Amino acid sequence: MALLLAPTLLPSQKPGKNNKSGYDNSARATVLHTANVYVSAESTAPPIITVTPGHEVVIMTRNGSGNGNGWVNVFANTDSKDDADPDSKPEFDSPGENPDPSSGWIRDKGIVGPTTPNGDALIFGAAAEFESQAQQPHPPANAAMAAHLLYRRVYEYFPQSPLAAEAAFRSADIRWQLDKFDISSLPSAHEQEAYLRPQLFEGDLKKVMKLYPGSPFAARADFDLLDNQLCGDWQGLPKCPELETTLYLKYADHYPGGPKSAEALYDAAYRQGVLVTMYAIDDNIKRSQAAARACQSIADELKQKYPQSDYAARAASIAFRVAQGIPIYGSDRQ
Repeated sequence: MALLLAPTLLPSQKPGKNNKSGYDNSARATVLHTANVYVSAESTAPPIITVTPGHEVVIMTRNGSGNGNGWVNVFANTDSKDDADPDSKPEFDSPGENPDPSSGWIRDKGIVGPTTPNGDALIFGAAAEFESQAQQPHPPANAAMAAHLLYRRVYEYFPQSPLAAEAAFRSADIRWQLDKFDISSLPSAHEQEAYLRPQLFEGDLKKVMKLYPGSPFAARADFDLLDNQLCGDWQGLPKCPELETTLYLKYADHYPGGPKSAEALYDAAYRQGVLVTMYAIDDNIKRSQAAARACQSIADELKQKYPQSDYAARAASIAFRVAQGIPIYGSDRQ
């Protein structure tokens, strides 16, 4: 097979729109399993590096039948680094996450690229498997990162795939949740004001909204983005649940019937229930009563618009407890 001159592009060989690595798009590929990279097309010597699932290789040439017994000469780990906000770099990257590219040989197994038949489903399925593993009590190391990268390959390699929008959101959401977990361990995470703590990187989620406007995945991405506006710790003060109620109601109004709108309304109802208690503690009975009415009103709206949602039942329970004088915030023992 002829050698693909992937490392250097001629002026006429511009990479695809989503290809920031600078290599010919047809030569790019990822691996669905951990692949050892050897100096030559044999495994007698120790591997020089490994390529983990989701990371990219650039295929230079193949040696063998291609049925799993052959070898592939590659530039390994050629990924372009994730976009990052210079003032808010995600914390979940670890040493070796983006190793320098290395030339070598890997077994011709589990390699999927833009020209692989059914490649979008193959990569998506592998990503979903790693995502499931990452949710287990004792997940394999780097399972979440593998899912993030593999989902990313789906929409990069197969932008017209019916799986592309969902893959883009899942990739962005995994990165968001990992970053959110890291930041939650910092002392500043408990600051009341959102601007006093590191902001979560928004680039991937905003890309989903730009690429797939009006889709359910854009609505889900916008819901994630609310995290950057929420308080870290209410500190027993009504300012935060007041602000957050407004955010959630505005979101639900912007996405009627959206996949996260019922949850947003429940979050607003819960915060109004919290305000009933907070205002009562401050002896502001008038505002406490107004919050109780708002809580019931939101619960009624949920029941009307999303009667089959668990959030409708949960909001109704909150409103019932408020009407019964049971505190929603703090101790409810009497």
